[in-house]
Amino acid sequence: MSGEVSYIDLLTEMLSIPSVSREEQQRADFLETYLQRAGFAVTRIHQNLLLGNPEARGPVVLMNSHLDTVPPVEGWETDPYTPVLEGDKITALGSNDAGASVVTMLAAYGRMKERLSERMNLLLLISAEEEVSGENGIVSVLPVLGKVEAVIVGEPTGMHPAVAERGLMVLDAEVKGKAGHSARNEGINAIYEAMEDIRAIRDLSFTRDSAWLPEPGANVTMISAGTRHNVVPDVCRYVVDVRSNDRYENEEMLALIRSVCKAELIPRSTRLKPSCLDPENSLMKAIHICNFEPFGSSTLSDMALIPFPAVKMGPGDSARSHTAGEYILISEMKEGISKYCQYLENINL
Repeated sequence: MSGEVSYIDLLTEMLSIPSVSREEQQRADFLETYLQRAGFAVTRIHQNLLLGNPEARGPVVLMNSHLDTVPPVEGWETDPYTPVLEGDKITALGSNDAGASVVTMLAAYGRMKERLSERMNLLLLISAEEEVSGENGIVSVLPVLGKVEAVIVGEPTGMHPAVAERGLMVLDAEVKGKAGHSARNEGINAIYEAMEDIRAIRDLSFTRDSAWLPEPGANVTMISAGTRHNVVPDVCRYVVDVRSNDRYENEEMLALIRSVCKAELIPRSTRLKPSCLDPENSLMKAIHICNFEPFGSSTLSDMALIPFPAVKMGPGDSARSHTAGEYILISEMKEGISKYCQYLENINL
């Protein structure tokens, strides 16, 4: 792929193909054919497309972004799958998150792969199921990659590198009471029992500060109980959204929350871990050489599933993601290609 027209045309063609998480096959088919015709070596694993050979000589540097999207929300004034190009602006579902990162990474990969071949083995992974952290997404490709020295995750950050990212854990809680007739004040009200847990969770403090990320948080976000107005509920269920920082492992957060609750707390997963880049890592040093502005990110990405040093950076603005009228600017994509190339040039492994 070469030239401005190519990456703009590729993006608009790609965005016209629906690719909701776990339904990416048609877009993956299109991209696989496009990339092979463009002369790239492509390995397909489920709906993930890997460019390059992990076994080639040199330390592996992986560029990664995703081809899936969330379903379109209400409020779109245009067809979310019909890209609208107006001046500098492309409006379509997935344009910002993360179609622009995919095509700008591809452009940078095409420019830098051979140029840097004496210093690194540069790979590009266009992955699936990112929006749902699915098992057939990036985690299904990790065994093929072997040891990776550095990862750049493409997400809309305004091309500012996120050097830390919060983790996520969702807990399902169940509190038991005893059913009874409300007219006679019988039973043990499971809602009241759950209220004690909820107060304790609200008042729980996490005292270890991160250099890059906010204080960890645990928020009760859903609750359900009762089937009839005149029956004291014997079960109350609630959901806790837990956001960790790099000073706490998810398992440690779970133990702290369990210590103040009566409920049985079951994590849906503990694998979406927080991360923070070592100040002495080559990725961090390259950030300083390039005079980029690092930050800590509260939003989740595949960085949570990557067991290698990683930064998150890409064109666009995360505030536009998952919104009606989502868009990307062509000028942002141009900047993205330039900064990806600059960054790769200054990674010294």
